[in-house]
Amino acid sequence: MVSRNNSHKVEIKYCVRCRFILRASWIAQELLMTFPDELSAVCLLPGDGGIFEVHLDGKQLFSRKVAGRFPETSEIKQMIRDRIAPEKDLGHSDN
Repeated sequence: MVSRNNSHKVEIKYCVRCRFILRASWIAQELLMTFPDELSAVCLLPGDGGIFEVHLDGKQLFSRKVAGRFPETSEIKQMIRDRIAPEKDLGHSDN
């Protein structure tokens, strides 16, 4: 049995009216596949007003409004890795 230290939670807030759910769910899937032992949950939180934000343990990692763009999946993976598993190799996402 694999020992898991999955005490971290990611929340992705997305705009329903803008139909950002596909992008949010894609990022959620990628995070769950990349950090299966480190994350306890990846939650999709519907919102409005063009919101697209990624939070880790209640702290904002990325905001579409602040950045003026959507995040790259590899960018989000790197931000999360740097905070919860700095020794983890992300393979091609590190390039």
